[in-house]
Amino acid sequence: MRIRSLVGTCIIALLLVVSARPLAQPATPSADVSSVTILIGLDGWRWDYIARHRPPALTKLAERGVHAAGLVPVFPSLTFPNHYTIVTGLRPAAHGIVSNVMRDPAIRGQFRLADTAVTHIPEWWKGEPVWHTVTRQGQRAAAMFWPGSDIAISGRYPTRYRTFDHNLPPADRTTQVLEWLALPADQRPSFITLYYSDLDTDGHGYGPDAPEIAASVNRVDTEIARLIAGAARLGLADRVHWVVVSDHGMIGLSADRLIVVDDYVDLSTVDLGEVGPLLTLSGTSVSNDAVYAALAGRHPHLTVWKSADLPARFGLAGHPRLPGVIGLADEGWTVTTRARAASARAEGTRPAWGGAHGFDPALRDMQGVLIAAGPRLRPGLRPAAVENVHIYELLCALIGVTPARNDGDASVTRPWLR
Repeated sequence: MRIRSLVGTCIIALLLVVSARPLAQPATPSADVSSVTILIGLDGWRWDYIARHRPPALTKLAERGVHAAGLVPVFPSLTFPNHYTIVTGLRPAAHGIVSNVMRDPAIRGQFRLADTAVTHIPEWWKGEPVWHTVTRQGQRAAAMFWPGSDIAISGRYPTRYRTFDHNLPPADRTTQVLEWLALPADQRPSFITLYYSDLDTDGHGYGPDAPEIAASVNRVDTEIARLIAGAARLGLADRVHWVVVSDHGMIGLSADRLIVVDDYVDLSTVDLGEVGPLLTLSGTSVSNDAVYAALAGRHPHLTVWKSADLPARFGLAGHPRLPGVIGLADEGWTVTTRARAASARAEGTRPAWGGAHGFDPALRDMQGVLIAAGPRLRPGLRPAAVENVHIYELLCALIGVTPARNDGDASVTRPWLR
């Protein structure tokens, strides 16, 4: 009887242990749940800005962690598709943000960055962003801006978030993150996003080789230095994982390298979407076949496809949110309209011809930056350029959560972990 009672007690104890396990096991059981992973997005920070400008804080962070040769964007190399790929691990065909400008027959209006009434319709946003992966598994997430973070994706928000305001100074963004880090341990987020837009703004305005870029780099680096020092003062120096990324690079433009779309197409007959290195448009009073015929082969520095015929490497052929015709300018060239070109000349400036992204993601200068440093990351690693679709798996490993289904490959970044 004593033996039988002892066996029964052991069985009950074992069942209690098994039932106490969380439903979702961490992807990396050794991850420290008291750590904080901070994802810093530097919009438009090109792969070579660190070597060219030697910003002190980011240079030191790169030296003590993983610094990839570049971060390769998805097509199209625009802001929203790439930021959302980074936090979902999904390619645009799966997460739905296939451009900065798009339509969907099932959703009212045209998706444009400035029209928040349309962009905040949750049906645009598919997949599971990492802040939802974190909160779904019982941890806390905070977003100091990130495309999609202030939208009720699947009816949910991050634990804490700020509504996007382009005019909020970088210092205020840093201060908000420091306030979140200063919360008591039982309230502090284990995952935080932080977004700086300075380099993209100045890259467009002046071009990537302008002296203004150095000032912009140093301005952002000063904020990152303040953030790192603040984390140290809070006793978190050895508990923060820093993951620094950018959505794309930047290429200089010139008034001598313009492709004027209305030299070939009557703009009153089309719905014009993206205009720049990437051109997207659909016929309204004419067919898409007619639009394609009017553009294909007409300019030596513009390649044009029907949407269904996009190269397989872009992964978007025939996507329902793309217009009927897609054009891609050669490196350094850009598509514009007569009205836009005239406006730039009238102002006596070249704001539209400073710099741009949206070019073929295979181009070296379309690549962004990738730095990852912290207690679980091996120091001094210098991997080759990495596709940004793999960053979601890295984030989940550092946070200690099981990733949702995604298009990334954990084996790409696993060797970076201790």
